[in-house]
Order: sequence, then structure tokens, then C-alpha cells
Amino acid sequence: MEGMDEDEFDAFYAAAFPRLTGQLFAFTGDLGEAQDVVQEAFVRAWDRRHRLVADEAPEAWVRTVAMRLAVSRWRRAKRWLELVRHSPPPETTPGPGPDRTALVAALRQLPEAQRMAVVLHHLCDLSVEQVASETGAPVGTVKARLSRGRAALARHLATDEAEEPAWEEGGRVG
Repeated sequence: MEGMDEDEFDAFYAAAFPRLTGQLFAFTGDLGEAQDVVQEAFVRAWDRRHRLVADEAPEAWVRTVAMRLAVSRWRRAKRWLELVRHSPPPETTPGPGPDRTALVAALRQLPEAQRMAVVLHHLCDLSVEQVASETGAPVGTVKARLSRGRAALARHLATDEAEEPAWEEGGRVG
């Protein structure tokens, strides 16, 4: 079967870029980083557009490449930070609501494999079998990662909520 021509690729890009950027933002917690890795993944997709066919899930291919790029960048950044050991950059909020910000912050606490499974399954609406296919993990492993990831997210989100009003506790002595 023949791959995408330029017009088909442009239409694919226009439809998929915002969706993929949102998914990668949930994974990385950084909107600029999400846009960068999705853009890079589309550059790679452009180079192989003659092999990308609409019914063979090109969006999944781009998402997988973007996720791998994000993981690779994160590992490089982490190694660099370990070498430099200075204060972290200030947090910049790209404008999502507090619930989305809390979810992204909680997702960042999860181990990479759990975070990827949760994002793909719950935010990208992939089935457990599709997550297994995209990550190369057995279905049972994906189910375990999802279970552990959901439990950890619930703990992180509950902790965040419990910590917010903490200043009111302890009462003042009058």
C-alpha cells in the first residue's frame, strides 16, 4: 500500500499534533518539552511518510517516537543535573487548571514505566493490549503497572490535598 502524500501528511499533522502534545504534556509535565518531542517525532515521520499508511496507526508510531525522545531527554537532563547539582529551574505553568497541574505533578512522581502505562491507557484511551503493543511489555505487566500507578496517583493526589490546608491545623494559642 502507498504511503502518505504531502497533503495527507499535512492533514494528519494538523489533526494529531494538538492531541499528541496534550498526551506528551501529561507524560513530561512540561508543555514546551512536549511540543518539542512531538515536533521532532513528526520530523522523523515526514522522513518516512512513504511508509506511513493511515490504516496502520501512524499516530501511534509518532506517539511512541515522541515518548522515547522524552524519556531520552529526561535521562540526559537528569544526568546533567546530577553533575551540576545546583538549584532547579523555577516552575513555569503553561496555563492548565489546578486539577490538570496536580495530575501532571502526581504523574511525575511515578516511575517511568507506570507513568507511560497510565498516560497511554487513561489519557490516550488505548486498550491494555494496545499499551502492551506500544511499550513491548506483556499484558500482565501492563495491568500491574496500571494498578500500581493508579494506587500511587491516588496517594499523591490525596497527600497534595491533605497538605494544602495544613497551615490551618495546629491552631493558634490566644
